[in-house]
Amino acid sequence: MRSRPHDEAMAELYRSDPALALEVINNILADGNQAELMTVLRQLAQAVGGVQAVAKQAHLNPTQLYRTLSPKGNPALNSLTAILKAMGLRLAVQPLPSPPSAHVA
Repeated sequence: MRSRPHDEAMAELYRSDPALALEVINNILADGNQAELMTVLRQLAQAVGGVQAVAKQAHLNPTQLYRTLSPKGNPALNSLTAILKAMGLRLAVQPLPSPPSAHVA
C-alpha cells in the first residue's frame, strides 16, 4: 500500500465530506490558530481543484497563493475573502457565547 502525504489525504477527505471541512475551519477560527487555518485552507484548495485553479478564480498569483496558504501565511482580508469565494465559502461574524459587556473595552 502506497503512503500518501497528509495534505493529499485531507484534501480527499474534504472532497468527500465538505461539511467536515467547514467544521474544521470553524473550530480553527474559534481557537484563533492562524497557521492551522492556512494549512486547512491549502488542503481545501487542493480538494476543490488545486491551488492553481483557486488562484485563477481569486485573481491571485499562484506563487503568492502558495505562500499565503503556508503555515506562516498572513493574508490581507481582501485576499482571504477572494480565496474563500473561489472555494465557494465566505466569512461570517457570529456573537461569542458570553455576554457582550465582557468583550467590549
